[in-house]
Amino acid sequence: MSRSERSPLLLAGLLATAGIAHFAAPRSFDATIPRGLPGTPRTWTYASGAAELALAAGLALPRTRKTAALAAAAFFVGVFPANVKMAADWRHRPAPQKAAAFGRLPLQLPLVLWARSVARNAEGRS
Repeated sequence: MSRSERSPLLLAGLLATAGIAHFAAPRSFDATIPRGLPGTPRTWTYASGAAELALAAGLALPRTRKTAALAAAAFFVGVFPANVKMAADWRHRPAPQKAAAFGRLPLQLPLVLWARSVARNAEGRS
């Protein structure tokens, strides 16, 4: 299997793992939900987890890969405010936790670019 064939499956695996984590340990995700959003943090946590699982499924199937990859790129942009909130909330925590929270911020860009690359490579394969 070539790298371009593995890439969408690796991205799907990342999203599936994150989606499962939202249901397995929702409390840690609830704390990252910006307060200005309507509804409860738990609802947003579960909705985000469900979206990640749906995106993972879409990426795994060649027929829906391009659409799912573009949606994943938008999703990564959409969850950025939660990562900013987490970094702000964790700014007084011990150095390893603070580093992890702040380290997540620049990782969003490579995730967006990865998803866009998967979409580009999926073109013409539907």
